Amino acid sequence: MQTEPKKSLVGEEYEVEVGPVAHGGHCIARTDEGQVLFVRHALPGERVVARVTDGEEGDRFLRTDAVEIRTPSKDRVEAPCPFSGPGKCGGCDWQHAAPGAQRRLKADVITEQLARLAGLTPEEARWDGTVEPAPGDKVPKGEVPAWRTRVQYAVAPDGTPGLRKHRSHEVQPVDHCLIAAPGVSELGIEKRDWPQIATVEAIAATGSNDRQVVLTPRPGGRLPIVELDKPVSVLRVHEKDGGVHRVHGRPFVRERAADRTWRVGNGGFWQVHPKAADLLVEAVMQGLMPKKGDMALDLYCGVGLFAGALADRVGEKGAVLGIESSKRAVEDARHNLQDLDRVRIEHGKVDQILPRTGITDVNLIVLDPPRAGAGRQTVAHLASLNARRIAYVACDPAALARDLKYFAEAGYAPRRMRAFDLFPVTHHVECVVILERAAKGS
Repeated sequence: MQTEPKKSLVGEEYEVEVGPVAHGGHCIARTDEGQVLFVRHALPGERVVARVTDGEEGDRFLRTDAVEIRTPSKDRVEAPCPFSGPGKCGGCDWQHAAPGAQRRLKADVITEQLARLAGLTPEEARWDGTVEPAPGDKVPKGEVPAWRTRVQYAVAPDGTPGLRKHRSHEVQPVDHCLIAAPGVSELGIEKRDWPQIATVEAIAATGSNDRQVVLTPRPGGRLPIVELDKPVSVLRVHEKDGGVHRVHGRPFVRERAADRTWRVGNGGFWQVHPKAADLLVEAVMQGLMPKKGDMALDLYCGVGLFAGALADRVGEKGAVLGIESSKRAVEDARHNLQDLDRVRIEHGKVDQILPRTGITDVNLIVLDPPRAGAGRQTVAHLASLNARRIAYVACDPAALARDLKYFAEAGYAPRRMRAFDLFPVTHHVECVVILERAAKGS
């Protein structure tokens, strides 16, 4: 028996009162009939006309854009970027919110995720409820900081560069991205065409003049001759194996943080905000308070940022083990920390490598897992190592809250939590939680 296809509601409009912010860069509203709407380009308390962008009859929720603001919030500003708004670039979520309001929205999301997924109040998480701006990021109302040192431009079939629309492969052409760091903007990616190219990632290192573009050709596409406004290294993503290969120039950029220079190869992971690496190292080390002779783990260690900071503090009688799944990042970490024989870097997944090490006891742990979090099994293993303190660096508040619940089940509780606005104008936020053994009976 064939079922009737569900009717698409795309294009339908509802006038609604906007409710609280939700994780993901939108707010929640309900129609008079009780239908849940996820509303982008709105702010809590506003009355708006919301137009459906995705959803069918009977869906649990509909995705919508606020296309008309009937009653604006006092926190609303004119979006500084001409490419921001319904149906346009999806890179920024809060161009229409004043800077302080953006941080309050992020704090509300963290609070809600902690309560719903970890059963923690801000007080129980030892968090003051604020999201701290990075140094230098306080800008006047109606302006945005130029912070993004890595920007991936999508390229339309005709070779025009731009940024993707929200939840879409469609390209919004742009002539300038306001949140791109000066080192990215000065390359002039947006000024030229990119025939036969699918994406262009532009990287501007912090602390050096290294500039790099990583090109992904379309299937069967050839690389163009790259002539940009500044000297730049060029890499390409190989069609068959997805590997990144050097075309000309250095295969790495040199970043500067924690009093060291870091080699980051082949477009590998590095914090996108220019102040993020130093800020996170400071927060982690202040929370852990390493001692001479400590044994420490740096899990999901990337190119070795936290491992290096730990090694400096645990001294020659201490030891640091880093574990990282990216082969290139492991090569970089070993190069970056080659002067520290008390550091060892292992290649592989944390949940596979850590049990094989035979380590049963450590003093300190840093973990900076991918967006999905560490997971129950890994958390249970970490708790069994009896660390004095654990520093959890999280880029997703939902994954963090889930893992904090697992840590609580394993006997660890937050000692201090901080949140940082390292992705201004977007919904993303970075958190650092310091954990230690919960007092018995608490």
